Amino acid sequence: MIGFHTFLVARTVSHLGTSMSTVALAFGVLGASGRPSDLGIVLAASFGPHLALLLVGGAVADRFSRRTVLVVANLVAGLAQAGVAAVLLTGRYSLLVVSALALVNGVAESFASPALRGIVPDLVPPADLHRANSLLASARHAARIVGPAAAGVVAAVANGGWAIAVDALSFLVAAALLTRLPARRSPAGGSLLPDLRDGWHEFRSRRWVWTAALWFSLFNLANVGAWQVLGPALTGPVAWGVVLSVRAVGLLAMSLVLYRLAPRRPLRTGALAAATGALPLLALGTGAPVPALVACAFLSALGFATWGVLWDTALQRHVPAGVLSRVASYDDLLSFAAIPLSLLLVGPAAAVWGAGPVTLVCGVVCAVSAVAPLTVREFRDFPARTAVAVDR
Repeated sequence: MIGFHTFLVARTVSHLGTSMSTVALAFGVLGASGRPSDLGIVLAASFGPHLALLLVGGAVADRFSRRTVLVVANLVAGLAQAGVAAVLLTGRYSLLVVSALALVNGVAESFASPALRGIVPDLVPPADLHRANSLLASARHAARIVGPAAAGVVAAVANGGWAIAVDALSFLVAAALLTRLPARRSPAGGSLLPDLRDGWHEFRSRRWVWTAALWFSLFNLANVGAWQVLGPALTGPVAWGVVLSVRAVGLLAMSLVLYRLAPRRPLRTGALAAATGALPLLALGTGAPVPALVACAFLSALGFATWGVLWDTALQRHVPAGVLSRVASYDDLLSFAAIPLSLLLVGPAAAVWGAGPVTLVCGVVCAVSAVAPLTVREFRDFPARTAVAVDR
């Protein structure tokens, strides 16, 4: 696993900074402006370019050295976050400036995300991919436990801008660590448009990939808005904090378990596990007591962690390395495109039909959409191992 441990350290450092920045940005923008709408604009400015440029990022990651793409993306994100920190720390808040810097950060993420999915097979042999993804997921989930608490303390005793400054530093440290990875040049391609067409062909030709992406787009449409918007409203701040903490522990616990556990039918297992994501929504929708909700959130976290590790490993083992980032970018785009719509629609829907009934329906849709890919034979019978994917 040459270079993987360096990559793992770099990702851990970056995750810690980002998990702090998520909380600190909310406190910083709200504290400086006093307007929740400002925070929504800033978050949209970051998420929009991420979706819009994701396919371009996948093509770039397949064409050039993924190490180089990641180093540049981390440097750009670090400088953008340093700018946000400077704005908040100097007391010269400007929605336009912060949104512009968030947009730059979103652009960097659109290039980093496909490269991150594609670089792991460059660093570990196929037999070790499952364990490598388990370790990466464990680092990510551990950071989500430690980072928000640290950011909350910093925001309470000083200024949220300092936590964002730590995030900026974490990107720069990660960039320095990533320069130590072995370089792997992808085969030279023609223009960008043929690369995108080839990526679409590779994505479309694998029924097990686009089937999962299509159904999990519906899953995200039902899940994200109901969980992030209606969840806090139906529970209250104290109970919601407990739910999120327990959920984070569940994500970490299962990521660690998966280091030793490798199912023979990974996609079948992953889909059944992902169906547990419906449990907390069903609990919220039926007005279940907080202990039951906490238990459901823990079980759903086990399922989400299982699906994430198994899906990443399946892509990395069975999609040729030369097109992996492009296939992953099409997968991400289709899977995540419904998230903004989910966030926008769930509030008006709850105003008409009530938060509880809407959440309950969303839970049912999540359960159905998670297991629906099992009706497709290529997905249901997908093996744990086949011939190693190679460049064409």
